Amino acid sequence: MMSSRLRVAVVQFAPKLGQVQANIAKARELCNGLKPRSVDLLCFPEMFFSGYVFPDTATITPYLEHPHTGPTATFCAELARSLECFVTAGYPEKLEPHEHAPPLGGNSLSFHQPRIGANSAVMYDPTGERVGAYRKTNLYKLDLPWAIPGSGFTTMTLPHPLGPTTLAICNDLNVQDPAVWESLEEGPYELAQHCIRSGTRLLILLNAWLHPDEDGEVSDSDSADCTTSEHNEGTDDMEPSWEVIKYWAMRLNPLWATIQEATHENEKKPGIPNELLVLVCNRFGNEGGSRFAGSSVLMSLRRGSGRPRLLQMMGQREEGVGFWTANIPGR
Repeated sequence: MMSSRLRVAVVQFAPKLGQVQANIAKARELCNGLKPRSVDLLCFPEMFFSGYVFPDTATITPYLEHPHTGPTATFCAELARSLECFVTAGYPEKLEPHEHAPPLGGNSLSFHQPRIGANSAVMYDPTGERVGAYRKTNLYKLDLPWAIPGSGFTTMTLPHPLGPTTLAICNDLNVQDPAVWESLEEGPYELAQHCIRSGTRLLILLNAWLHPDEDGEVSDSDSADCTTSEHNEGTDDMEPSWEVIKYWAMRLNPLWATIQEATHENEKKPGIPNELLVLVCNRFGNEGGSRFAGSSVLMSLRRGSGRPRLLQMMGQREEGVGFWTANIPGR
């Protein structure tokens, strides 16, 4: 199968909650070393400029952004034009009034306010034109008081060298209600199966993923035996969180499971790529008592190989731009 080189960059640091302009200035500073046409794709994490931990609609309302003219859209469009590359970032989207949803209700006061936003992502092309948008489908508990879910996963057909690209956000990796986890073999694996059906060659995940010490949802991570040059659990903050990376890989199990483990829906089919790249762009830092895991990573997943392959990664609290090059599989 023919392949081509893809140059990607992920921006990882600890944004300050509610300090939008300061966070944008920091991101701009970190990107100063990038030269025009030196990278094909530049990624920023989930809700990167606003911060993530907002307990209710009232507290996030001042930070909701217009999808075309807000701070994230303006910054990404300008940076895409300047660097002549694709740029994607997550942001809290301000919905039109007709899209507002009623409160979820329940025991918590935070669920008694209308939901007027969406946890969204946007992508701009090298000319600064908006070419893609996505709303998080599988909302995390911190999204529920203020955000409505998206309508489902989508895949964009982007120019060479990107090709069929799926853009997703953080908790989209996990099982979607009302489904429940069955087993390692059966899943369900909604995002992975979408990538198979859509012929995705590049999966981008924009995350604000919590450190496993903060969140009880990271589990069964030992099932993903990742191939890398150095694989020992480290306590140094400049080391990645292997538990988190293994969990991300485990949630994409159908994309690398052995044939014996694969279900009938996961079997190789003509015309569907057997390999794809997964780019996870995460943040670190602390907000509202929550600690984020960093550990941004680039993985290559080949169907039937029996294990994911880690290509590049960042530490749990490593600040900077990860600039990585990899082969992206051809059609």
